[in-house]
Amino acid sequence: MSYNRRKFLGLASLGAASIPFANPLLANHSSIQSYNSNFTPKVVPISVAERKARIAKAQQLMQQEKMDALFLEGTTSCFYFTGMRWGQSERTFGVVIPAKGDLIYICPKFEEDRARELIIKDFGTEVRCWEEHESPYALIVGAVKDRGVKYHTIGMEERVRFFIANGVKKLATGFNIVDATPITAGCRMIKSKAEIALMQIANDATIEAYKIAFPSLRPGMSQSEFSGNIAKAFRSIGFSGGAMVIVGKYSALPHGSIVPQTIQEGDIVLVDGGTNCEGYESDISRTIVCGKPSQRQIEVWNLEKKAQDAAFAAIKIGAACETVDAAARAVIENAGFGKKYALPGLPHRTGHGIGLEGHEWTNFVKGNKTPIAVGMCFSNEPTISIPGEFGIRLEDCLYISEEGAKFFTPQSISIEQPFG
Repeated sequence: MSYNRRKFLGLASLGAASIPFANPLLANHSSIQSYNSNFTPKVVPISVAERKARIAKAQQLMQQEKMDALFLEGTTSCFYFTGMRWGQSERTFGVVIPAKGDLIYICPKFEEDRARELIIKDFGTEVRCWEEHESPYALIVGAVKDRGVKYHTIGMEERVRFFIANGVKKLATGFNIVDATPITAGCRMIKSKAEIALMQIANDATIEAYKIAFPSLRPGMSQSEFSGNIAKAFRSIGFSGGAMVIVGKYSALPHGSIVPQTIQEGDIVLVDGGTNCEGYESDISRTIVCGKPSQRQIEVWNLEKKAQDAAFAAIKIGAACETVDAAARAVIENAGFGKKYALPGLPHRTGHGIGLEGHEWTNFVKGNKTPIAVGMCFSNEPTISIPGEFGIRLEDCLYISEEGAKFFTPQSISIEQPFG
């Protein structure tokens, strides 16, 4: 489940003393201040050769989809193909990836020097610049034409803003402007072993940070203080990460509430967070109780675990993604909870794709006939929400290997043992 990391990072630092978590099964961890982590992963960035292979695959897909070129702004997909980070502003910056030939960058003239510093020469060196009074859209159209036109079709990556796509459309007489998601998703949805290795590190780091921070949980602590402890735990192992913390009845709201919350004895505490490694994301949720859980909390937690297990068991190479959602939903509905998205019950899809973005193609959701394939990565998170009472979410990310689905990290064992 996604969350706004900026909202939860750095809200509070750990106080002068760390009070052990009420659950004795977690209390053997040191406080954050004295914790010396041996977490030293070996990070291997994505190679130039792999990025070149991505571009070649995109060009192959463009031929299949009958597109002459793909235009990207300086978004995640630009980083995916070129290794360059830029961002978006009111001034058009982007890259044309033609179906044949070298890439062409489109850049405001006064930004040219900075762009050339950031552009990795292995992915093209041609930069076409526009002055403030000139049209960047004309440069995009010209770049497409100069690389060769066969289909009179230009693909726009889904993050390209309307004013840019519309500006190109007005000038590209005789061209169709189409959605390029079949190209970008067709490449990014299938992860390589190198990408999965980076996601493994991000997931391992998240579990490590949780293990460090969870013992600091105590009655009377605010959600922001606990969230701050988690952020500090990430920093203690060399990562920038954080988590959303939702308490008590507000945990029935999957993305929480703006109401400030204080953790009390017996409260459900739902933690949803992660980090990234070389841009590759993790997204892990754990639901625990401050103190001793009630029988009701245990029963619903166990049902949630059963639903998560059913979803995982339904993941078969070649099966439609929607079958995973159906499997988790059946467990929850058969226990007497609401059907479809009715509450109390499961109010959202069972999982989302994950990679360079916390949410990306494709999803475990009804109606998604996309076949599950080797290299896909997903979250598995069938929340149970009971309005006015509490919510339980167990979220673990997984990847599809040649042998089938594999979790990046162990699932929770029980409501009192959040780490497998």
